[in-house]
This record gives sequence, C-alpha cells and structure tokens, in this order.
Amino acid sequence: MERHLKGIANHYRIEILLLIADNPKITLEDIIKILGANKKTIGEHARRLFVAGLVNKKYRDHFVEHTLSPYGKKFVKFLKSFQSI
Repeated sequence: MERHLKGIANHYRIEILLLIADNPKITLEDIIKILGANKKTIGEHARRLFVAGLVNKKYRDHFVEHTLSPYGKKFVKFLKSFQSI
C-alpha cells in the first residue's frame, strides 16, 4: 500500500495517471505534449508510476505505450471520487 501511495505523491504523477486512464496506450511523447512539461521530468514520473505498480509499459518500435495496471485503475477510481466532492 505504501508503495502505491508514494507512487501518486506528486501532482504530475496524478495528472499522468488520470491522463492514461482517459487515453489507454498513450505514449510518453503524447503525455509530454499534453502536459507541456519537460521530457526528463515526465519520463521520471512515468517511471515512478511504473515502479509503484500503477502503470504498465509496452514497447512498440521506438515508442512506449502506457496503460493502467489493476492497482492503477483502483487508484484512478479513488482519485476521481475526490473530484466530485
């Protein structure tokens, strides 16, 4: 549980998680374009989400597609419950 909570302990990671939920198989390049942030910063946050077990990566040619893991889906549901408050 601690690993998953630390995984979302940053506003960029929360944004990335929600973005992946709305855009399954989104590439890192597309995440960077949509968020308008530094490539290294977003890459590191995406890596931390992967290490935390919230995001899955699938390599396609020179792109990496991102999808939510089962735990990632649970955390998105949890995060979205706060948006409606």
